[in-house]
Amino acid sequence: MPPSTAAAKRRGARRSRPAGVPSPWMFFLQQFVKRPVMVGAVAQSSGRVIRKVLDRVDWGNTRLFVEYGPGVGTFSRPILDRLGPDGKLIVIDTNPDFIRYLRQTIEDPRFVAVLGSAVDVKKIIQDNGYDHADFIASGLPFSTLPDGIGDAIAKATHDVLRPGGAFLVYQYNPNVRNFLTPHWQRIDHDMEWWNLPPAQLWWAWKD
Repeated sequence: MPPSTAAAKRRGARRSRPAGVPSPWMFFLQQFVKRPVMVGAVAQSSGRVIRKVLDRVDWGNTRLFVEYGPGVGTFSRPILDRLGPDGKLIVIDTNPDFIRYLRQTIEDPRFVAVLGSAVDVKKIIQDNGYDHADFIASGLPFSTLPDGIGDAIAKATHDVLRPGGAFLVYQYNPNVRNFLTPHWQRIDHDMEWWNLPPAQLWWAWKD
C-alpha cells in the first residue's frame, strides 16, 4: 500500500466518531455555552491559524509535543498528522468533558490526553517518561485565567522546553505577551486575520 494511502487510512480511523458522539464543531459550541470563560472562544481556530502556527516546528527533531487546552482536537489532529512515528503528543486540559471527548474520538498510540493543569506540565511529562518537551502549543485564554496561573504556566513551560524548542501561542488578546516576556528573550509575533476573531500568533523560542 502506498505511504500516502496508509497515512490517509490512519487519519480516517483516528477521526472517526463512535455512534452518538457529536461532531467537533457541535461539541465545541456546547462547551462554550457551558463554560464560556474556560473555553475562551466561540469558534474553533481556522485552518490558516493551524498551518501558520505549526509551519515553524522542526518536525524532524520533535519527539515530544505538548498541547495546552486542546479542546476538541482542532490542533491535535494536525499535530499528529505531522508528528513522526516515534513521537508523542500529550494534551492537557482542565475540562473533563474535552478530555473524555478526545479519548473517544482520537485513536492513536502516540496520543495521550491528561486531565490536569498546565502548571504541572513537568510532572505530567515525567510521568510519561520524558524529561523535556520539544515544542508546546497553547490555546489557553491567558487573560481570563485566575491570578498567578498564567505566570506559573509560562514559567513551567520555559523550564521544560529543550533549547531550540518553542512555546507556540495562539490567542485573541495581545496582552499574552506580558506573560511571555519575563521568560523568553526571542519572541516572534504575527496575525491571522482570516479567523473568528482574528488571532494573535506568538512563537517564544528557548535559545
